[in-house]
Amino acid sequence: MDCVLQCLILFIASFHLAYAESIYYSVANLSSSWTNNPVPGEYVGYDRSELMPILLRPNEGPTSFVCGFYCNYDCDGYLFAVLIFPTMNVTVGRHPRIIYPRVVWSANRHALVSVNATLELTPEGDLILREANGAEVWSTHTSGKSVVGLSLNETGNLVLFDCNNSSVWQSFDHPTDSLVPGQKLALGAKLTASVSKKDWSQGLISFSVYSDGLVACVESNPPQIYSYRHFDYSGVIKEPSHVIFKNEGLFLSSGRRIWPFFSASSPLYLKLEPKGQVTVYEWVWNEYDWKVYGDSFLANYDCEYPLICGKYGVCSVGQCGCPGPNGGETVYFRPINFKQPDLGCSEITSLTCEASQYHSLLELNDIIYFPVVNEYGIDYDIESCKQACLENCSCKAAIFTHGEPGYCHLPSEIFSLALMNTETYPFSNSTTFIKVQNVPKEGPPAPVIDPAPIPPSSMKTSRIEVILASCFGAFFVMFLVVIIIWHSLFLKRKDSKEDEEDFLKQVPGVPIRFSNESLVVATENFSQKLGEGGFGSVFKGILRDGTKVAVKCLDGLVGRKDSFLAEVETIGGIHHMNLVRLVGYCATKSNQSLVYEYMCNGSLDKWIFRRSQELALDWQTRRKIILDVAKGLAYLHGDCQKKIVHFDIKPQNILLDENFNAKVSDFGLSKLIDKDQSLVVTTLRGTVGYLAPEWLSSTITEKIDVYSFGVVMLEILCGRKNLDRSQPEEDMHLLNVFKKKAKEDQLLDLVDKSSEDMLFHGIEVVEMMKLAAWCLQNDTACRPSMSVVVKVLEGVMDFEDNLDYSFLNPQISRAMEAVHNSNDVAVTASLVLPSILSGPR
Repeated sequence: MDCVLQCLILFIASFHLAYAESIYYSVANLSSSWTNNPVPGEYVGYDRSELMPILLRPNEGPTSFVCGFYCNYDCDGYLFAVLIFPTMNVTVGRHPRIIYPRVVWSANRHALVSVNATLELTPEGDLILREANGAEVWSTHTSGKSVVGLSLNETGNLVLFDCNNSSVWQSFDHPTDSLVPGQKLALGAKLTASVSKKDWSQGLISFSVYSDGLVACVESNPPQIYSYRHFDYSGVIKEPSHVIFKNEGLFLSSGRRIWPFFSASSPLYLKLEPKGQVTVYEWVWNEYDWKVYGDSFLANYDCEYPLICGKYGVCSVGQCGCPGPNGGETVYFRPINFKQPDLGCSEITSLTCEASQYHSLLELNDIIYFPVVNEYGIDYDIESCKQACLENCSCKAAIFTHGEPGYCHLPSEIFSLALMNTETYPFSNSTTFIKVQNVPKEGPPAPVIDPAPIPPSSMKTSRIEVILASCFGAFFVMFLVVIIIWHSLFLKRKDSKEDEEDFLKQVPGVPIRFSNESLVVATENFSQKLGEGGFGSVFKGILRDGTKVAVKCLDGLVGRKDSFLAEVETIGGIHHMNLVRLVGYCATKSNQSLVYEYMCNGSLDKWIFRRSQELALDWQTRRKIILDVAKGLAYLHGDCQKKIVHFDIKPQNILLDENFNAKVSDFGLSKLIDKDQSLVVTTLRGTVGYLAPEWLSSTITEKIDVYSFGVVMLEILCGRKNLDRSQPEEDMHLLNVFKKKAKEDQLLDLVDKSSEDMLFHGIEVVEMMKLAAWCLQNDTACRPSMSVVVKVLEGVMDFEDNLDYSFLNPQISRAMEAVHNSNDVAVTASLVLPSILSGPR
């Protein structure tokens, strides 16, 4: 009854937010829908634009907000967007005054809609954007989550709320390329620039919040970081959970200002620009326009931005050009558009791996690559750096920084370069070599020899011979053509089969392709084995540049093509500090290998199941490992272009570097799920002991990783395997023991006794065990998401107290033990239970 009364009050309040004659509100109720049918030119700033308002939020302050269907320039398509505009005595009526709007959030910049597209707030509480033909373009996926209405609040946040006026979904949690005053950018979240001011689609530039600083990078493969502003933690107790944008600056969650500026009265918003700048715009009242108030704090000079002059473009004092030849050399580059030099340059002759013998390096005098903050630089001398680039087909340039030792950077994509001068780069000491494709020169023409005079008596005979020779030649050519056609048809099936075997040559986005011979040398003929994974063995290797790697040799592609492609395309296309980085791959008809970064401390299982006190991990290290794994999984589940479910989270797939930073590895069993797909039905896969109970129900989501993570948490905290056959039968299953100790309120008994530090922090360990219990709930809806787990571990959110400790599923345990008697057996698609074979329900 209270909820119904509150909803009624909200409805009355929403009605009074508008004037009597108004058709625009700041609140909308369920079962509302709007059709994109704008009035051309009615709402115009300096740019040509069209806007059909849906919700309007006029404020008493200098800034107001509106959401609706919006387009600018040629109106090739419409955004459903939130826009900021100066209040300027806005009158709310049938024709509200909305001028000079600027987009600060949008739902569908990847898929613009047309006229007559619809936005619907369904009776179930889902906000859905549909094309004119009814096809769904975007949704909040909030059906069944007690949504009672939609509102646009005074800060420009679009919110779906419940009857307690609590947010169920909000646009502030899904930023695009802008921030408005009062908006937070959470840890791990990022802004992504548009392609250009005229193109709404997502570009290459991103701006992210990490635990130790703000990172701006180009989303190439691997990413090229061009600005890393570290946080100063002096006097700050813990890592920030977010940064917040205010009129006075950009602030950490602790309240410390990290980017000062001083306007407090004019409307402001922050935008990540297509070229790489982070810019603050201010409304200038006397000029009636948005002007740049605070330029980016990411770089010192315009030429330091990665796309300021596009790919291969050379920046010099605000002007763009193409790399020129040295002396009388060949011209290799030309502008993409002579009228718009900032769009970059293109190669006159494209690089091709099939003609790598014609590759060479063009030295660019007094030109440097845009400043790159890259952790993967390698120590080289200049000649070795150049040779390494020539031997790697993926390398597009060799950037060598002189010193002792020298630093060699081998990017796989080239963006803007900069002309050095004493004012902008007084201390630069690097040399840039760009890889170019040379056109092979043809041999000299054969000498022309004057024919000897032909006697008149033989001219007739010669003419007959020519005719006969021509006929014979024509017949021979026709015969040859028939043979070639027959040969090609006969071998078509064989060729297609060979093409299938060579399908890996076309895998996009992989950093380096190694030959099998180079990996044999790097691994000393695969002599040092590090372990075994689901699809093959892993060996330690050292590349020619001294980089240590882990080479995973797959056991062939028979029946495993999709799995191998998933590893190559998935890991090669994502980059996160808590995910193992894919360095490259090898793909031949007989050998397929993946080359990963080397993690010197090996897998987690080697550390948490040891009984020696000298080797036992302390509490802070274990807590950091748990947080690292949670961050990696949260990224896979929520921040990738596609949602990625790992399917096989266990200590063997968690690797540790020299500082015991944890990274999730082995995506061989991963399955990609589109972001707008909430469920996926698949065959059983994973490792016995870590499998969630829903594997028997055919309803599989990313929550299976949450369950496996909960099991791993307990193993880390208790220092024992989830199935330990050395224990008495009643204590063999860790989850059974955990359930019993929880009922007896004796969870302290489970704390790893091999570490005195763990026992000293016993109370904190027990609290984290309760978080593990939350992850182990039988009902998937009761388990937290990994992003929520991260927030709990960072101390910015409390975990659920009302927990069900009957999470051990005897049915799935018996099913697993009936198939395998070992506690560490990987289950793949070959094991399919009847309930899964039945398909979707």
